[in-house]
Amino acid sequence: MIRKRTFYMILLWIVAGVSLSLRAEEAGGFIRQEPAASIASAAVAEASGLAVSSRDAGFMWIVNDSGAQADLHLFGTDGVDHGQVRVEGAVNVDWEDLSSFELDGKSYLLIADTGDNASRREDCVLYVVEEPARPGAGEKLSGTVKVAWKIPFRFEDGPRDCESVAVDARVGKIILVSKRTKPPVVYEMPLRPKDGPVVAKRLTETTVAPPKGVPMLPYIAQPTGMDLARDGSMGVLVSYYGVFLFPRSGKESWGEAFAKPPVILSPHGMAQAESVAFSMDGKTLTLVSERGDKRIVEYRR
Repeated sequence: MIRKRTFYMILLWIVAGVSLSLRAEEAGGFIRQEPAASIASAAVAEASGLAVSSRDAGFMWIVNDSGAQADLHLFGTDGVDHGQVRVEGAVNVDWEDLSSFELDGKSYLLIADTGDNASRREDCVLYVVEEPARPGAGEKLSGTVKVAWKIPFRFEDGPRDCESVAVDARVGKIILVSKRTKPPVVYEMPLRPKDGPVVAKRLTETTVAPPKGVPMLPYIAQPTGMDLARDGSMGVLVSYYGVFLFPRSGKESWGEAFAKPPVILSPHGMAQAESVAFSMDGKTLTLVSERGDKRIVEYRR
């Protein structure tokens, strides 16, 4: 969560100018598409988390940043607003990421209340809700959804600001990446903890440093969003500069995958990108920006 929008617009212009002379490697054929849609809703002012629906690949869920209502907003991938639901019993202290997954034949969304700019919180929490069914034709989603389970937790090595959280339901793990540590640190915790207190265990260090030639301006090398491909083949981190892919072989742990140098895609060109999500088939990456810029940016292969 950053409030200095003007600073980031200037940063974006500088980076974009430098990046015109760079050709970033495209992993697996991921190519940035010219944005064709925008989020069509004033209700989403600070999109801090994004997840593609497990029920219907043509829909996505978005959450707002700190201080907003505890709502899940439903959009089509074309940006059309399809309503929202309130999460009963949840508080949006600082919601920073959103992840969709399937478990035991059901579709779920994990909401990460993990933002902590000052690195002082001892009350970070993850909320898991069963994904609501999308509304019928011509209708908008409304009402409430209950928390299926709640995971209060702490980081093994002290409070951390964290905006990057994703689920690997195949192995029952949640992966988290710190934002403000240098370098970013990757953590792991159980998706269905049996008892508390729950501790996010340190796995490794990672990087989202931009390519050589890009100015190392403040905040540019901090991860702001994350997702894992559903087949476990790769992870992705996004920063204010760009998109970083971490391919993973079948025998590697996520710690081993994120410890390797990433493949850097071409710059997203967004004002303040804070959310990224794989499509269900892993062939599309979708990004949205937290403030000002409401375009939906996609990378496809």
